Amino acid sequence: MPGTLRSRMAIGTPVRGEGLMLRLSKKTDYALIALKDLASNRRGAASSAREIAARYNVPVELMAKVLQRLARHGLLASLQGTRGGYRLARSPAQISVADVIEAIDGPVAVTACSDVDESCCQYSTCNVRNPLWRLQDRIERTLAEFTIAELARADAPAPLPPAARGASRPRPETAAAPG
Repeated sequence: MPGTLRSRMAIGTPVRGEGLMLRLSKKTDYALIALKDLASNRRGAASSAREIAARYNVPVELMAKVLQRLARHGLLASLQGTRGGYRLARSPAQISVADVIEAIDGPVAVTACSDVDESCCQYSTCNVRNPLWRLQDRIERTLAEFTIAELARADAPAPLPPAARGASRPRPETAAAPG
């Protein structure tokens, strides 16, 4: 797997008061939320995009698109009928965070250059290319080793109760400090 994910920039946009940073896209966040939700369902029952979106206060249209993409990439199975919806297509231990990122956003990249693209004017003199590629390989290995099963075991807030769905939650950086 290492060495196979190079081709795309994965540097996020500035966050208020912070510089640029490596970060997951919002769609990947939603995909991980949905996969953890489905992995945590002990009965293995299917859930619809609407049900998952409501539990986590996510726009249903966006959740539906994310789930469809995960199904197209073989991470979810789509079930038709009155008890239809989505369920994991394989064991949570067999789905890595790297699989999810690639399904939603494509390849992960720390740098825009690659080992096969010599079109960069700095390619022959770049003194950080090889160290960044080693960093890239470490990141890829870490993402490939971290599974949905591990994610499902991690402590996290519970889904929103039905009464709170639809109400927006304050962002951590805007919430009032305890006084």
